[in-house]
Formats: sequence, C-alpha cells, structure tokens
Amino acid sequence: MPDKMLELKKRLAEVDDLASASYLLGWDQQTHMPPGGAEARGRQMATLQRLAHEKFTDDAVGHLLDDLRAEYVDSPYASDEAGLLRVVEREYARATRIPSDFVAEVSSHISATFSAWTTARAANDFAALRPGLEKTLELSRGYADYFPGYAEPIDPHIDNADFGMNAVSIGDIFAQLRAQLVPLVQAIAERPLADDSVLRRRYPEAEQIAFGEAVVRQLGYDFSRGRQDKTFHPFATKFSINDVRITTRVNENFLNEALFGTMHEAGHAMYEQGVAAAYEATPLASGTSAGVHESQSRLWENLVGRSRNFWEHFYAPLQSVFPAQLNDVSLDNFYAAINKVQPSLIRVEADEVTYNLHVMLRFDLERALLNGTLAVADLPDAWNARMQADLGLTPPDDRDGVLQDVHWFGGFIGGAFQGYTLGNVMSAQFFAAAQSAHPPIPDQIRVGSFDTLRGWLTENIYRHGKKFSTDELLRQATGGPLSIAPYMAYLREKYGELYGL
Repeated sequence: MPDKMLELKKRLAEVDDLASASYLLGWDQQTHMPPGGAEARGRQMATLQRLAHEKFTDDAVGHLLDDLRAEYVDSPYASDEAGLLRVVEREYARATRIPSDFVAEVSSHISATFSAWTTARAANDFAALRPGLEKTLELSRGYADYFPGYAEPIDPHIDNADFGMNAVSIGDIFAQLRAQLVPLVQAIAERPLADDSVLRRRYPEAEQIAFGEAVVRQLGYDFSRGRQDKTFHPFATKFSINDVRITTRVNENFLNEALFGTMHEAGHAMYEQGVAAAYEATPLASGTSAGVHESQSRLWENLVGRSRNFWEHFYAPLQSVFPAQLNDVSLDNFYAAINKVQPSLIRVEADEVTYNLHVMLRFDLERALLNGTLAVADLPDAWNARMQADLGLTPPDDRDGVLQDVHWFGGFIGGAFQGYTLGNVMSAQFFAAAQSAHPPIPDQIRVGSFDTLRGWLTENIYRHGKKFSTDELLRQATGGPLSIAPYMAYLREKYGELYGL
C-alpha cells in the first residue's frame, strides 16, 4: 500500500480512537453513570470531540487527499481505496466548514440537555427543558449556516444522515406513502381490533431480558463482540467492529417493549459487526446512511421478528419461560396481538401500519422549527394538534407527547427522524431481494435458522460499510432504486390477511 494511503489511514485511526472514546463516555452516561457525573461528562466529551475534529480537519489530511486523488484517479470505482477517498473527501469538506469550538459547544450542550431530559421527562416538565431546547434549535440553525448552498436549514442535517436527500425528496416519498397508508389504516379501523391484553400481563424483567438475549444470539448478534445494558431510550453504539453494544428498556406490564426493542437494536449491531474487518478505524466502518441502518433494525424486528414463521419456532420457548402468562394463549392469538393495528401515543410502541405517521409528524415539526414557522414554546400544542389530526389521539401529558423521544434532547434538531421511515421502506425491498435470491428463507425462519438471510445481508449490505451511497447499495442489492412498492405490498399482504381486507 502506498505510503500516503498508510499515512492517511494512520491519521484516520487516531481520529476514530478519539471519537470512540467520546462514544464510550456517551454510552456510560446513558447506562451506568451516576447523575452527579453529568457536568464533568459534558466537558470530557466536548474535549474529545474537539480534539477529534481538529485532528481530522488538519491541513495535512487535506494535502494527503489532494495527493491521493491524483494517485488513485484510475482506480476501479468499487475498490476499497477509491471508496475510502470518496467518503473521506466528502466528510473532510463538511468538517472543515465547522469550527472546532462549535463542535465542542454542541457536544457539551447536548450532554447537558440529555441529562436534563432523563429527569424532566419523568417529571412531565417541558418547561424545564424549554431553554435548553431553544439553545439546541439555535445551534441546529447555526450548523446549517455553515452550509449556505442548501435550500432549507434542515437539508444539511438530512444530507449528513442520508446523503443525497433533502426535505423536498423526503417530502415526496412521505406524500406517496401517506396516500397509501391512510386508506389502509382506515380500512383496518373498520374491522374488529385484535385483543392484545395478553401482552399486558406481568412479565418479570429478568426473564424478559434473558429471553430477548437468547433470541438475538440465535439471530446472529455476537455477544463475544457486544453486550446489552438497560437505558432510558434504547440505542446501539459501536466503539470498533469488535465492540458493538446494544441497550434496552423493560416494561414488566408490556411484553413488546423489551422483546422487539432488543431485536431492533441487534439489527443495528449485526450490521456494524458485519462490516469488513479491513475498514476498521476508518470512516468506512459504519453504515451507509441512517435509512439503510434503520432498514436492518426494522427488517429483523418486523419482517422477521413479527412474522408468523418466526413465532412458529419461538412461541413454544416463550411459553416455557412465561407459562402462567401464555399457556392459555394460542399461537394465532399471540401473533394477532403482536401485530395489532391501533393508533397509539408512543412511536417506539406503534404498529407497522401507523408507525410512519409518527415519523412524518416529527419530520414536519422539526422542519417548521428550523424554518422559523414554529416556536419551541408552541411545540407541545403543535405536537398534540398533529397527533389528534393524524392518529385521532391527544396525549394526556408531555411525557407521552413531545418529551417521549430523546432525539431533540440528545442531538441536533433535524436529520434524525426521516431515516426511520426510509428504513421501513428499504427493509421490505432488501428482504424481498434476499427471498428472491434464496426462496427457502421463509421455511428456514420457521425452524429458527437465520444463516442464509444474515449471509445475504452481510454479502450485499453489511460488509460494504459506508463505501457505497444508499442509491448505489440499493441498486446493487435489489436491482433498482428506492421504491415504496415492496413495502406497501408487504403491509397489504400481511395485514390484509390478519384483518380480512
């Protein structure tokens, strides 16, 4: 390998080390840190983020990129070196627009607002968070100001998470989906609701966690390179390809929360564990985009984990763990319960059919906040009005309304939510392609075998890391661009059968 490429990788590894140390502190903050450590933790994370940013934006990195661009100009597009240069050049161009002091300020502020959110949500106290959220909005607009070429303040945030997309393109996809989802929701609403009371019996925490871990171990999450801990709002995080951790939260009176949350986060983690080892400590060692990443969590959680095939294998073991709760419940009734369609207050507990309406609400509100047509002070009322309009529900309090998601209190406003719906759409597109390549996959799931599916995902998605764009990855893996058709076909077939449509 040429000396300059080695030098670039050495510098990138140092940046990655600093960033990973910051992520480790963030993981600890959300899992084990005592409340008293919040102030110091914000300072520590800000220092590491500033140092990582300064090291990455050093002029020497720019000179190396200039030299390597000429050296690799004739390299095959799909080569690792060409892919690394593409991604690093894009991220370097973005990072060099942002001052290190701004990076540190954002990191420190977000650490403080996250800590405040953990207590304010429990206390149903939006007023306590309002000043911090107003500061977050100011910083989010400030970030956009460093990228004046975009049409809207939200666009740089979207482009950072889902490269190549913007508010208009996302809005077009959402409009197409909404036109087909709303009639489906209305048709289901005319049918008798499934009885999900079985899910709300008491399920002790320790047994829930043990069962969830056994499931994701069988799916392929490698616990020798990961672990699971409890947290306020579940997430997955990576410190290296060989250290990818997941978190969950447990509700002893609602089985779905921990069980499907664990599968969801394991989907993210298996993606990161499946990245090619050669990409370690470079920007290629992560998922292509927020949307592609979410496609993997939603694929394992929903298309696999909420399928009847899956439960033909796992229902008997679940009954053996919770005999008092489930021995009087048939597989048919359990399957209907976990797939009940009913408008609900909480996004992470929403069914597959109504889930995207939650995402569209958040996307539209953060777009309005950034454009200046909605003030933070008016956010709770705007949230409640939109919930009533879209889902026919008004939250009884802010805890189950505007405060329910961590995103605006643990990061920028903008760019975080569209990936969830993009991921839903892509999950069906990828799953359909995997089944087309390997028709036995449904029967294998029925007997608890996931090697073929995970192997196809690893070969076509995971191992590539961030080398290809979302569009490139989709075309290579599925033979076409992003399409809502497989997703809507999946929903209509599954819920048409469940609800006799």
